[in-house]
Amino acid sequence: MDPLTHLLDGPRARGAFTLRVVMSAPWSIDVRDGAALGLGVVTSGRVWVRTRGQEEALDPGDVVLTRGPDPYVLSDRPGRPPTITVHPGQRCVADDGQELHVSLSHGVGTWGNDPEGAYSLVIGAYEDDSEVGRLALSALPPLAVLRAGSVDPAVVDLLVREITTAGVAQTSLNDRLLDCLLVMAVRAWMAEHPRTEPSWLSARGDAVVARALELVHESPERPWSLASLARACAVSRSTLADRFQRAVGTPPMAYLRTWRLTTACDLLSAHPDLGLEAVAGRVGYGSAFAFSSAFKAHTGVNPSEYRRNAHKPARPGTAAPVG
Repeated sequence: MDPLTHLLDGPRARGAFTLRVVMSAPWSIDVRDGAALGLGVVTSGRVWVRTRGQEEALDPGDVVLTRGPDPYVLSDRPGRPPTITVHPGQRCVADDGQELHVSLSHGVGTWGNDPEGAYSLVIGAYEDDSEVGRLALSALPPLAVLRAGSVDPAVVDLLVREITTAGVAQTSLNDRLLDCLLVMAVRAWMAEHPRTEPSWLSARGDAVVARALELVHESPERPWSLASLARACAVSRSTLADRFQRAVGTPPMAYLRTWRLTTACDLLSAHPDLGLEAVAGRVGYGSAFAFSSAFKAHTGVNPSEYRRNAHKPARPGTAAPVG
């Protein structure tokens, strides 16, 4: 399994926010929801997106990825001052303080100032790092724009239909479709930017480093050392350390630690009944105590607290716009 597959195998939205936004000019939305990652696909009209120091025009079929938690603005023309602000929890407020969720809702999954407006886009948001993976976020720029054709329009059409239809298991299907769009968008961004700054994504061009990543990704529970990993890759320790550092931007053992704890986040979220000893064993720690200490140093919270936070009730999927 190549490094890209490992990245894209991780994202699994849980009740991620999805919405179809339809607007008429003039409009400008300041998105300050704090989401870890936003994804948008323009379906009609020219939409402008701006962050600090960057502004881009988006035409129908174009895709934008925004890496949070920094804010960004969507509007009908460049530089238009925001008239609507999206706050954490998808609370949407006009510049005069008026709450806008109810007044701008138009049936299932559709929101905007005009249900027949000339501007429309599909947007989704992954709320926190555990939903998309810390490594996925670190691989993306703060603002990535991909032109029409980067994602399959049939998937976009299907997501629009599902967002705007109240059906059985709608949230689960929306989550998977959003994942699908993210997979296609990240793959397209990588293809367009083969010479990015050193990261584990670029390591696929080095067979030795790619093999080391494959071993780490597939078997984080093994008691890896630099020596054993180098032997498995048929190179010396110094060769592996040097090539890994140049390709990935971090030493092999530091990457292993990050991957183990990222995997632990997924296990804690996906398996609420799995004990800490079992989680520790699956990610290469000899005891729950050693695992808990490393986990808290990495995330800032202990495993039990992380698990509780991960299983708080998800917010409704059609509350207000987000990017």
